[in-house]
Amino acid sequence: MRLVDFGDVQRQGGGQDQPGHVRQIGADIVDEKLEVVVIPVADVDRAKEFYLGLGWRLDADRAAGDSFRIVQLTPPGSDCSIQFGTGLTSGAPGSAQDLYLIVSDIEAARAELVTHGVEASEVFHEGAPGARFTADGTNGRLSGRAPDDASYGSFVSFRDPDGNGWLFQEITTRLPGRVDQAATAFASASDLADAMRRASAAHGEHEKRIGHADANWPDWYARYMVAEQAGTELPV
Repeated sequence: MRLVDFGDVQRQGGGQDQPGHVRQIGADIVDEKLEVVVIPVADVDRAKEFYLGLGWRLDADRAAGDSFRIVQLTPPGSDCSIQFGTGLTSGAPGSAQDLYLIVSDIEAARAELVTHGVEASEVFHEGAPGARFTADGTNGRLSGRAPDDASYGSFVSFRDPDGNGWLFQEITTRLPGRVDQAATAFASASDLADAMRRASAAHGEHEKRIGHADANWPDWYARYMVAEQAGTELPV
């Protein structure tokens, strides 16, 4: 949280003085990166087998006697991992719900789930706000992709063997402010390829508008892909 300096003393919450380095307008803020989410499971080996079966990377499996074990896995292309095990959490197995996995192609992501034997919902969009969080088959979920293939609007839900719930959400264009405009990155080769396909289709429309081939298409592609990811105005 960035604090605004209204005087020599900055107070927040319980009224404790804040460290001087965060009271300065424009001061650097320490990065706070969400890198691990703990999920509760009843059978550690069963959960490990399930997530490995999805193609997730195994980062660690360590134990200290019979009372503590920690397993960490990371989804493909993700900067955030999950942990589960023995002695990690008091949460009831299956109580972690509505965990998001962001994908650039919802149909391909669902198809991959199915090939791994996972029971997944059909692709759906919301007929009412919040319907993504309701059970599969309820009236709020409407079958098929979001109208006009709207970014953020298409979902697939599935659960692990304990009942922990996951949501695939398709995002192709980020809303403004969600991405550092000075940095453009793609989580995988397939994400990059999908972005290039969208840029290619848009560039074809661009060439129709200008009435001739655009020799500088690499520059146009680059501007389009950066703007799409940052959520800024796309080139025309």
